[in-house]
Amino acid sequence: MTASPPDRYAVLGHPVAHSQSPFIHAEFARQTGEHLVYDRIESPLDGFEATVRAFIASADPARGIGPARGCNITVPFKFQVLPLARQVTPRAALAQAANVLRFDNGPDGDGWTADNTDGVGLMRDITHGAGVPLAGRRVLLIGAGGAAAGVLGPLLAERPAEVVVANRSRDKADALVARHAACARDHSVQLRASGLADCGEGFDVVLNSSASSLAGAGVPVSAAVLKPGALAVDLMYGAAAQPFLDWAAAHGATGRDGLGMLVEQAAFAFQLWRGVLPDTAPVLAALRARLAAKA
Repeated sequence: MTASPPDRYAVLGHPVAHSQSPFIHAEFARQTGEHLVYDRIESPLDGFEATVRAFIASADPARGIGPARGCNITVPFKFQVLPLARQVTPRAALAQAANVLRFDNGPDGDGWTADNTDGVGLMRDITHGAGVPLAGRRVLLIGAGGAAAGVLGPLLAERPAEVVVANRSRDKADALVARHAACARDHSVQLRASGLADCGEGFDVVLNSSASSLAGAGVPVSAAVLKPGALAVDLMYGAAAQPFLDWAAAHGATGRDGLGMLVEQAAFAFQLWRGVLPDTAPVLAALRARLAAKA
């Protein structure tokens, strides 16, 4: 009997050639014994939906091309996902963005599910990977764009004492906080917005979700935001995150890049698709070694 072709998954973005997702998901599949392949697909900036549908339509079992079962979505398309899905998870709805689609009923979207695993991935990396509990802590979230939107809901669910969202454009921070006000009340968290210059001092955890690292700009807040021994996390990784990590170390904080978040969010996507949550620690170790060898 001829074996059926593997289920297919991919990451869609622009650009996407740098993505480590194929390596991560290949490791998850090897670890769990799941029969799948995972690829990169670069979408035109004006053709995201068409690219998704073409990916699904490209299945051809007679030629060994298995069915497309889902995809990850990265910049700049995360805000274009929700209208395509019939089902949207609460965390994706709160973020108003998604980084995962599961194709449940073919190409027409009737059963597609959209999710956002970025925030839960970051929370798991902080609490398990870094071993830092967030309950009762004071947290500064720098930035109010798409990355911050995906992070804030899961962060509030960890029940820190206070979360401050600081952004260069104060109105964007105000809007993000207003959208999460009910969530903050439900979890008994003090939540407020601020500019970058008046966000406060002495935070236990500082999360940089702004575009400063990607743009090669300096850290956009004063070092006074760091409590001695604070955890400072940049959602970027590699060379882009290094200036933030150096800044954290120079001011007595523990720096952490976004590579753990990348692996953890992928694990939650894998669970949505395949019903099994992989062990992330060996995959993160293998990914760090892989990137170090390329440096």
